[in-house]
Amino acid sequence: MTEAVARLAGAGSVAPDYRHHSKLITPADDLSVRGAYLKWYDIRSPGTQVTDEIRDEARAFLASSAESGDLAFQDELGLVMLHLCGGEVRLLLACTWRNENELWETVYAKQGDGSYEIVRPGSHKATYCVWELGAVWHEQQAWTRYLYSDRDHEAREAYVAEERFTGLVG
Repeated sequence: MTEAVARLAGAGSVAPDYRHHSKLITPADDLSVRGAYLKWYDIRSPGTQVTDEIRDEARAFLASSAESGDLAFQDELGLVMLHLCGGEVRLLLACTWRNENELWETVYAKQGDGSYEIVRPGSHKATYCVWELGAVWHEQQAWTRYLYSDRDHEAREAYVAEERFTGLVG
């Protein structure tokens, strides 16, 4: 194994000036849009805030996208993460559970005063950063409990009502 890793001189390389830090995940009011019910998570550095204005803009964008069919949900449950990445960059990750055990995702990015734009998939693209994985892991555990349940109305209600993840990650 050591030889295989040695052949990948740049494997695991991180820019010398990168300084890692923790981020805070906090739940906010869930979002019900055409075709989906989404648990909501804000992700940010502890010294910053997700203002009502920022969150309302993201919520309105997702609701409009779902209503127009640009974001075609299919009577699904899932989650959304509004991630203040730093500077003027925001990510909006809309995720739903499909095919019983798969988490599907549509990612939007916004820079500065621009509007949210879909991030088009490439042959190998980013999925979740270390901070987003905190919410994803929590929701994976919740969805697994749902899959082991009777998956009836009461089970869906329990999934939606389950306590949300809150805390520092990274």
